[in-house]
Amino acid sequence: MRNLTATLCLTLTLLLGSAGVSWSADYQKGLTAFLSGDYATALREWKPLAEQGNVRAQYNLGAMYEKGQGVLQDDKTAMKWTRLAAKQGHAIAQSNLGFMYDKGRGVSQDHKTAVKWTRLAAEQGNANAQSNLGVMYRNGRGVPQDDKTAVKWTRLSAEQGHASAQSNLGLMYSNGQGVPQNPGTAVKWYRLAAEQGDANAQFNLGAMYAFGAGVQKDYVYAHMWGNLATSNGNENGAKLQDLVVKQMTPAGISTAQKLARECVRKKYKGC
Repeated sequence: MRNLTATLCLTLTLLLGSAGVSWSADYQKGLTAFLSGDYATALREWKPLAEQGNVRAQYNLGAMYEKGQGVLQDDKTAMKWTRLAAKQGHAIAQSNLGFMYDKGRGVSQDHKTAVKWTRLAAEQGNANAQSNLGVMYRNGRGVPQDDKTAVKWTRLSAEQGHASAQSNLGLMYSNGQGVPQNPGTAVKWYRLAAEQGDANAQFNLGAMYAFGAGVQKDYVYAHMWGNLATSNGNENGAKLQDLVVKQMTPAGISTAQKLARECVRKKYKGC
């Protein structure tokens, strides 16, 4: 049966060979235009390809309609093209389709269908889908709540460098959700996410320094990470700063502020 499948695939490739060359050239024209910000030309090149079944063009059209690039923003049309690409096995399209069902973007909200598409992408190794699937299991959204399975998918994503997954995995180790509680391991994952600019991880890492959980207590670093979290949109960062500043000297506060500025210059690496 394997040999038969291989033969059929080869025959199909030969039959579509000339069309594939044309598709490739037109797709590249669209890509060049898109990268230069000429969305109208990209749309003109990609739409005929998408209508002929080109999966990359279908995915790209979905993304353009979702973001309103060269077209009026339209969730329903974004859903149409994203679904077509997802049905052809395009992992990012599957992940996006899961997100659209989860949030009710361009379609009626349906958490179970969201899980279906998110899982298909996650099983292909898509880090964003793995992270989202972990959240779904952790919150019991579209699936029975299951901390261990949440950890499984979150870890797979975190190990690929996905910042939100790293932050979430740190929280799971901090709280002992689906894994034995381990503040030191929580700090490890928080730091990896914080170094990518994840505001939640920056706040949590600051809190670990404030209470000496998994790391030596240090109000200067607690203040620094709280400051960075605040600047990146985490509203609890300021509360953390207010908490630790009561324990700090003016010199310590000045040092923390200086370290925060240096950390921004270093793009959060090695802070």
